Amino acid sequence: MVETKKIIWMFKKDLLVLWRHKPRLISLLLFPIIMITLFGYGMGGTLSNIPVVVVEQSHGQLTDATLNAMKGMTLYDIKNITTDPNKAKQMVQNGQVKAAIILPTNYDNIKDPNPKSVVIDVDSSDQIAASAVVPATQALFNQINNQLAIEKLKALNLTTAQAVNTSTIQAQQNPVQVTQAQPINFQNIMYSINSQINKLYGNITYLDFLVPAIIGMTVLFGCMFGMGESLAGERERGELARLFMTPTSVATVVGGKIISKLTIEIVRAIILIVAAIVLFGIIINGSMALTLLILALGALCFVGFGIMISARVSTQEDYMQMVMPITMPMMFVSGVFYPIETMPWIFQKIAYILPLTYVNDALRAVMLKGAGIGAVWIDIAVLLGFTALFFALGVTRFNRDI
Repeated sequence: MVETKKIIWMFKKDLLVLWRHKPRLISLLLFPIIMITLFGYGMGGTLSNIPVVVVEQSHGQLTDATLNAMKGMTLYDIKNITTDPNKAKQMVQNGQVKAAIILPTNYDNIKDPNPKSVVIDVDSSDQIAASAVVPATQALFNQINNQLAIEKLKALNLTTAQAVNTSTIQAQQNPVQVTQAQPINFQNIMYSINSQINKLYGNITYLDFLVPAIIGMTVLFGCMFGMGESLAGERERGELARLFMTPTSVATVVGGKIISKLTIEIVRAIILIVAAIVLFGIIINGSMALTLLILALGALCFVGFGIMISARVSTQEDYMQMVMPITMPMMFVSGVFYPIETMPWIFQKIAYILPLTYVNDALRAVMLKGAGIGAVWIDIAVLLGFTALFFALGVTRFNRDI
């Protein structure tokens, strides 16, 4: 027999428990909103505001018109306009921009019959951004080329008409000698602007782009969820309380957790790297030691974050409800699957306050570009800062009596 009053009492009891656990309640309310927002705006959005640099080696109306056309396109975010192609290429290699669009020295000389070769130095390590910049830039110069061709044809028709008129008059005066009009070179007319694509890091596929971030994301989830079981779970089961009955300090417990979790995650990361190399032919262009160093630092940072969250919670469920609204959005906002440029500007700003963004950036720089520690020192410094902050908050706020 169903006891209606007791069912209602159980229902009220569960609601009361939920109300008393504010982090769990807030998470249940906010998490669906956050996820639907990220899926709606962050996944598969239209690429825009991709940072580029333009090199102008001549001055004139055509250069001005080209720059105005690029500024009017939402795809480009022109960070600099320079006259030095080497400086522009260096900006691409340093990660300041995704592409350098180099206009030739004869770009504004419309009367020059030689083809004008526009060079596009593109950061091919960001495969998605590169796949958007290259065709859009080629389409832009094809459009400019067609407009130039129309103008040339108009001018050529006038010249041809004048030449034919001259030859007719000469023929009437001297029937033997007839001046022929100059033959039309349609190739020079229709193909006066060419595009030369330089992929600075070779042909990188989407899988190449994805693997470093997947490894970083795996370390994130392993550390964050592992710390929930390791600290919050043991606290809930009473294991921590029994441990602290012995002469054991908080620093000893935290240190042991750090060492064990780092060891597990580094071994798992090595397995992932080996699997990617064997199964998919992934090539690590940079140092394997630096790759592992970045992974170890990322794991340490995420362990610190887990300790900071678990420092004040009493149950593993509370820990998971607090972690999920942070880790899941971090996976989307930090550019694991799509470049940060695909997202609205507010998400782009949020991305740079999340540690996974810097792990992904450093791993891609080393694995895809072959970068050394000098190229990723900013990412490393930021991760060290996050790690120090998380451990400071976690250890000082760790409550052994909860």
